[in-house]
Amino acid sequence: MDVATPHPDQLVHIRIMLGVIMGLSLTRLLSGLARFVQHPGREPIYLVHLGWIIFLLSAVIHFWWFQFYLHNVSRWSFGLYLFLLCYSALYYFTCTLLCPDNTQEYVSFADYFHSRQKWFYGLLALLFAVDVVDTLWKGIDHFHELGTLYLVRQSMVIVLALLAMFIKHRAFHYAFVALILIVQVYWIVQYYEFLS
Repeated sequence: MDVATPHPDQLVHIRIMLGVIMGLSLTRLLSGLARFVQHPGREPIYLVHLGWIIFLLSAVIHFWWFQFYLHNVSRWSFGLYLFLLCYSALYYFTCTLLCPDNTQEYVSFADYFHSRQKWFYGLLALLFAVDVVDTLWKGIDHFHELGTLYLVRQSMVIVLALLAMFIKHRAFHYAFVALILIVQVYWIVQYYEFLS
């Protein structure tokens, strides 16, 4: 049976749509970081919140980088297209939750972050679960290239995020964000430093 070769414009079209959503995510995060510079005395920095902004900034950039592997998809469907749009929209919602338009009703970013921690960590767990599906859609060979460590990483973050939804002790949140930043840097350098 002949497999139809996809038209090259299909991938360009899909990447443009993903780029718009991911660009909005980056804009939201960068605007959130700029608030700390614009109003340093009014909005004191909460390191857990800042750490998650830095993580998501790297994750959004990383997401766009590894979408190079979409060229391995031999046949596009509306379902796959919709899945990728929803996946990128999930990043946008998570970024918007971290960097809201207005926090005036909260005493600090720490107060705001912990008032939304169930939402944030729930979305984070969902992002890591959806990533497994995304990786599988890029092909079983790609999935196997990432190895067992990939599933360990995904499972660890999902479990910790689900726990973090209910843990109030701030030391846990500091440790979690520090761990995920280290894992993120390792992951990018180990697996995605170069396009191949």
